[in-house]
Amino acid sequence: MSFVIPPDAVSWIDVAPDSDFPIQNIPFGQAYIKGKGEVLVAAIGDQALVLPELLDAGLLDIEDYPALFGFYDIDRSALYTLRERLYEILHKKNGELRDNKNLRKRALVPISSLRLQTPIPPASFVDFYSGIHHASNVGQMFRPTMDPLLPNYRHLPVAYNGRANTVIPDGVNVVRPKGQILPPDAETPIYAPCKGLDFELEMGVYVAEGQDMGKRITCKAAESHMLGMVICNDWSARDIQKWEYQPLGPFLAKSFATSVSPWIVTMDALAPFKVEGMDQDPEVLPHLRRQGQQHYDIHLEVSLQSEKMKKPQVICTSNMSHLYWSISQQLAHMTSNGCPVDFGDLYATGTISGPKEGEFGSMLELTWRGEKPLKLEETGEERKFLQDGDTITIRAWGQGEGFRVGFGSCTGKILPAN
Repeated sequence: MSFVIPPDAVSWIDVAPDSDFPIQNIPFGQAYIKGKGEVLVAAIGDQALVLPELLDAGLLDIEDYPALFGFYDIDRSALYTLRERLYEILHKKNGELRDNKNLRKRALVPISSLRLQTPIPPASFVDFYSGIHHASNVGQMFRPTMDPLLPNYRHLPVAYNGRANTVIPDGVNVVRPKGQILPPDAETPIYAPCKGLDFELEMGVYVAEGQDMGKRITCKAAESHMLGMVICNDWSARDIQKWEYQPLGPFLAKSFATSVSPWIVTMDALAPFKVEGMDQDPEVLPHLRRQGQQHYDIHLEVSLQSEKMKKPQVICTSNMSHLYWSISQQLAHMTSNGCPVDFGDLYATGTISGPKEGEFGSMLELTWRGEKPLKLEETGEERKFLQDGDTITIRAWGQGEGFRVGFGSCTGKILPAN
């Protein structure tokens, strides 16, 4: 059973109206705290609850909430039950923590003071290609005389297996990769720093309950296997990708870094933002057909800040509802051949572009392969692709009636190639 916190619920902790973390959210993350190591924390407003402190004080029971010291091997139902208990503790009518001044000092700390980690370092990472506007734009660029979508696109969620150990948390710098590049009019490649460095606006899903090899997860059951969502930026080296991707697809162009936001927002918290999604034509095969509302109305926003700029500039807005294939269809497809999935596996949606130019979720599209440079208004600088010193920040949230359920930020700064 899902637990959706009432939209009019209020915490005794002051929460700004535009905060990502009202009492309707209560997302989970992992933070390194001196003397404690990595511990599980939950966000409320601009504060974080240090959950082992609540355990030590008797507000939580380790038998009921075995994951208080980390996500590893957690049972999804236990985490969701923990969220319900935290809702009780944080509600304005509950004085268990509110009225205990000494405990508050230990258990509530500013989020800004924490060293947040990757929520769960995944053992497996899969990247889908389910943003139909992005796929159409890329097809127009590279196959101008053909249908922009290849024949299989509307029949299955296209994807590739990525590099799990290059998934990094919010705030970690990204070193410009080197690789083989074929210069214009050249017959042989060179080995050089990437000049076509790009971001990709995506969302990611962590698996909660895996499935054994040889078995399958249906579209109907898929969400029950999900722990929650994060923002995902699958950094891309477009010039390396252009040379290497034929015939097997991305490899080194995608395996140098993938940034994720530090807070896992549970599927329960996102339930108010479910929508039907766009029509699928032709009708997909029975095992991939959607079961009710399996898409999400989540606002997405990307900003860029160069080293010369004093504040970031929003360069793209989009919405998760622009995905052609839902995250449930993606998980169902991933296991449709009997492929096993495990707790903590991460899969990303693919670039989520909207139909308009200001909604394109990558520099490749925003500048149309560099043919229409992006102007940075504050300084007059132009960008075809990302330059050293540029910082990309992605934010995402669902907007409710009087509250926002957000993900925090997913930020990375580009450093020069080694």
